Amino acid sequence: MAQTEKHGPVHPCQLPAGDAPALAPQAWISRPAQALAGSGTGALAGLTFAAKDNIDVAGLPTTAACPAFSYRPAEHAFVVRRLLDAGSSLLGKTNLDQFACGLNGTRSPYGVVPNAFDPRYVSGGSSSGSAYAVATGQVDFALGTDTAGSGRVPAGLNNIVGFKPSKGLISTRGVVPAAQSVDCVSIFARTVATAARVLHAAMGYDALDPYSRRLELASSPLPARFRFGVPSELQFFGDKAAEDAFQRAITQLHELGGAPIIIDYAPLAGAAALLYESALVAERYAAVRDFFDAHEDQVLEPVRGIMASGRGQSAADVFQAQTRLRIFAQQAAGIWNDIDVLLVPTAPTHYTIAQMQADPLALNRNLGVYTNFVNLLDYAAISVPSSMRADGLPFGITLIGPCGSDWQLAELSQRFHHASGLAQGALGKPLPAPQAIAGLQSDPMTAIKVAVVGAHLSGMPLNLQLTERHAVLVARTETAPDYKLFALPGTFPPKPGLLRVAPGLGTRIAVEVWEMPLVHFGSFVALIPAPLGVGTLMLSDGSTVQGFICEPQALEGAQDISAWGGWRAYMASRSLDGTPTP
Repeated sequence: MAQTEKHGPVHPCQLPAGDAPALAPQAWISRPAQALAGSGTGALAGLTFAAKDNIDVAGLPTTAACPAFSYRPAEHAFVVRRLLDAGSSLLGKTNLDQFACGLNGTRSPYGVVPNAFDPRYVSGGSSSGSAYAVATGQVDFALGTDTAGSGRVPAGLNNIVGFKPSKGLISTRGVVPAAQSVDCVSIFARTVATAARVLHAAMGYDALDPYSRRLELASSPLPARFRFGVPSELQFFGDKAAEDAFQRAITQLHELGGAPIIIDYAPLAGAAALLYESALVAERYAAVRDFFDAHEDQVLEPVRGIMASGRGQSAADVFQAQTRLRIFAQQAAGIWNDIDVLLVPTAPTHYTIAQMQADPLALNRNLGVYTNFVNLLDYAAISVPSSMRADGLPFGITLIGPCGSDWQLAELSQRFHHASGLAQGALGKPLPAPQAIAGLQSDPMTAIKVAVVGAHLSGMPLNLQLTERHAVLVARTETAPDYKLFALPGTFPPKPGLLRVAPGLGTRIAVEVWEMPLVHFGSFVALIPAPLGVGTLMLSDGSTVQGFICEPQALEGAQDISAWGGWRAYMASRSLDGTPTP
């Protein structure tokens, strides 16, 4: 078959004009001349997606990045059918490390998929093309698969979200197996809310999938004050930029209400090692045994060597490895008595393509040091962007929870992502306002959201009035474009006044939205001095929350500081004598 059926124009959600790099065509294996349209209605109507080319799409070849293996399925994979029925449209199929065996994106005859931020570096794999297509705005979301981290590592290396659901939540019928007992379909998106919407549409029990499960997911968010685990032993393989970025992530999660707890990482590392360094590797061989035995010479190295190593394992070896895994699982189970969520780097470092090709086994193993154990131990996980390094490369973290914690992880991941202040993927576009997480129920009887605009912002003098009442930062966003902000004279500490004005006369003003236990709301409001008060504010997405407002008569003669877009920018611009400069 030809390498691609079509490399069409970029989807309208595209890279910024000007100095944007040319898109890498090797991210795609096949693209039909026309998108495969969904129902046009449903929860995902209007969204476009791509499928990793080990996932069946009726009429398009499934290659698993091995031309000799290629076949044309008559039916869609279960997950593709559900997404089309939910209204989304499929644009094509994406490149991958052959047979989903790799975490780097260089193991494909269809070309090496580069990093979306620097083409000298690996994209991560095995779902390399899917991550690249999302990061560069060619699709709204994409399907990957995840056995050892293939749905997370590419997300972390490309500044996007990688949602690895609980095992069995999404059917893998119609997916070429890698290690079938631990395979998961994963979701890439530029926002957590989009990934959660896709999961909500994709999930469902499939009686024809032997590993599908009816799972009851936790439907309430984690506590406002939660505990997060940090590994006792951290490896960054000499990458100081990654090490520093992870320390900043710990601080950021603490600011969101988390208490860091050091956990014993040894049983997790022990389980991770079993995936490729024990008889469990036999499942890689078993997944495509008939094809591999007949066409071994058509499989790329080092994929060929990995699969061949599974051929000689005995049943006794496999049972022994399974027992070792159960021992590690029992040892690891105890950590959930002490923590609510586990924080790890998604990947410990970035490698150039040249480095990876020179040492493909060792460096690939390094990329999986924080991912390989997750499916073996039946956990859920989300990789979420954390920061940009000084060298211009992204750093991502992964939040991990027990099976069934998917919505809880999504809610916390969305808050973390928005607190990072990062743009979407490689597009340079700001994140949209946070959205409700599909599947998660909030309880308005126990908590209330409050928008703050001035001295209560994080890092400002009165922020303690929020944190001491166990409030947690939910989002950094803006008001609707119908507000003005004024500097109130004679206030200490300095405070602004926010005023709603007629349409067309105002602008968007930066705010932070905090969620506070309802029991503490009254005492918080009692601290607010006149002429300030609390009323209903409209945010940029049209939603409303309680927030700070000001009596109009108090603003007569006050300086209009709306041009700064928010209190923090205004305060940063003040000169030593207190005179603001634009």
